[in-house]
Amino acid sequence: MGFSTIAIHAGNEPDTATGAVSVPIYQTSTYAQDGLGKHKGYEYARTQNPTRSALEKNIAALEGAKFGYAFASGMSATDAVLKLVKSGDHVILGDNTYGGTFRLFSKVLSNYGVEFDLVDTTDATNLEQAFKPNTKMVFVETPTNPVMSVTDLAAVAEISHAHGARVVCDNTFMSPYLQRPMEFGVDIVVHSTTKYLNGHSDSIGGFVALNDEKDAEWIQFIQNSVGAILSPFDSFLVLRGTKTLAVRMEAHDKNGRQVANFLAEHPKVQKVYYPGLVSHPQHELAKRQQKGFGGMVAFETGSLDNAKKVLESVKLCILGESLGGVESLISHPATMTHASVPIEKREQLGITDGLVRVSVGIEDVEDIIADLDQALS
Repeated sequence: MGFSTIAIHAGNEPDTATGAVSVPIYQTSTYAQDGLGKHKGYEYARTQNPTRSALEKNIAALEGAKFGYAFASGMSATDAVLKLVKSGDHVILGDNTYGGTFRLFSKVLSNYGVEFDLVDTTDATNLEQAFKPNTKMVFVETPTNPVMSVTDLAAVAEISHAHGARVVCDNTFMSPYLQRPMEFGVDIVVHSTTKYLNGHSDSIGGFVALNDEKDAEWIQFIQNSVGAILSPFDSFLVLRGTKTLAVRMEAHDKNGRQVANFLAEHPKVQKVYYPGLVSHPQHELAKRQQKGFGGMVAFETGSLDNAKKVLESVKLCILGESLGGVESLISHPATMTHASVPIEKREQLGITDGLVRVSVGIEDVEDIIADLDQALS
């Protein structure tokens, strides 16, 4: 079946009790049992919920995975995956990653004996040299947040598996519509469902997709033990969102390309970060690895003062955290999403005080461009 068909139908079977086409919101904390050990597959809502189960089937199918688990946030999903490693293990982390992921490694996991190194995974040589005897996992994000660097997933998988390490990919920026990491050998995919999978800026959630049965059993055990589960209502919202994922991502991709081209030609923009531009250093890799380039664009204004003027002058684009909604959102990575990253590291990565990030929405693209133009002017 095609992607859109899977998005609409996987996990979305009509309700057996009523025939409802939309999966009901099973807003319950527990389930009646017919007797000791006699139940209908559901005992307690932290452990199982029919609405959440439907979503888990849906997104797992979209990623081409056998197993999927929904969490309360993207960070709780990432945290669950990192519980596959233990004290004394070493993790290679892509050096340009979401600030919250960096904070989890540097401020939390480091207290429990997990070693990690930040590595520029866009260069396979760097990756090969970073392995240690105790390296158990490689965690990458591609394209990266916010400077849109692209990592060769097939190369990372080949090198990592040769060293006996799992490969984890944060696929939030692309969604499974534009990129399917498991097709390139990635073992585990994580998402913030808050972003494109939900797509309407009205739910917080996370997801883990994987194929290894033993690892899946552990992730499910963590999900139940820790209890960082996605609520029935949020599961319903994300399930509603994935039904239109294909059409939304086509619109984000189309608008993103036009906005990036506009910014690349604007006299007040010093640099544009977007894999769809021929000038992007990994443009050809992005063409091979991704179905499109998406709606995430970052651009350099030259100074904090310039960035502030743009951010406070937009009228259509909304200044705020997050991304992936139908509306265009604009942000300042250095003080918002990546404030937890040390300033010297931010500057090394290109996350300057003048950098502005746009999550290009699906409004009429002429209106988005007009708003950015007047703000830059």
